[in-house]
Amino acid sequence: MKYLFYLSLCLFTFSVYGQTNDSFQKQKDSTSVWELLKYDAGATVRSVTQAYTSPLQWDKKDFKNLSVTAISLFSLSLADEEMNRFFQKENNRYPQFAKDFGFRLGKPQVFFALNAGIYGYGLLTKNEAFRRTSVLIISSAITAGSIQAISKTAFGRARPSSGLGYDHFNPFSKEAFEHSFPSGHTILSVTMAHAIAKQFDNIWLKLGIYSVGSITPITRLISGAHWLTDVTVGTVLSIVVVDYIDKFLSKKENYGYKKNKTISWNVSLSPNKIGLIGTF
Repeated sequence: MKYLFYLSLCLFTFSVYGQTNDSFQKQKDSTSVWELLKYDAGATVRSVTQAYTSPLQWDKKDFKNLSVTAISLFSLSLADEEMNRFFQKENNRYPQFAKDFGFRLGKPQVFFALNAGIYGYGLLTKNEAFRRTSVLIISSAITAGSIQAISKTAFGRARPSSGLGYDHFNPFSKEAFEHSFPSGHTILSVTMAHAIAKQFDNIWLKLGIYSVGSITPITRLISGAHWLTDVTVGTVLSIVVVDYIDKFLSKKENYGYKKNKTISWNVSLSPNKIGLIGTF
């Protein structure tokens, strides 16, 4: 029943907004549902392929940003133990419904059910904005999710709940308690939230969507399932992938839907702070 409630809430929200906002008008053409389905499937494949091959087109600035990000995350990892103790102290005060909601929102079953609802609405009504949003979500999830699946095994980082410490790595371990880096739940929830939030201009609506999306990362920290850097890497990876694929889908040969201005993300590193800056 809880899964049905979350799905119904999401579909209701999108249906109401889709009927009242000019940027979500029904696509008026004679294209069949089958043709639209094939086109969207092709757009998904193109998006994932483009994202995977994008490092081949990187320049010095891109590699510099990657290096700065890696150094920033290493510096942040030094605070993992302390931050874990902080979040554990908050465990008893954190609402149980938030724990349940955050855990479920980051599960693949719920993620794909929600996205299926968004796409189903867009396909049946021939609404290009909804279809494009769904393609953005699934393409980003496939890209970031596959990177996460490989990384968690390759690094073999122990979870906080294992008691082995933040610096315990056992590469290619098959043990679930050594699959902490990065956070898969975070990747799915942030991917969904960021992709949807990009479709709106209203800053308060954006903040609301991001707030819902942040429940899962916070829950993973509170529950001792991940270190702060696990969640941070999952968040950064999701944002970068969504922004890149969103830019790719905005090209005329993909979708004619006019997108809002995107946000450029950069990592800021100084002796006393580490930050992720978004430029509008």
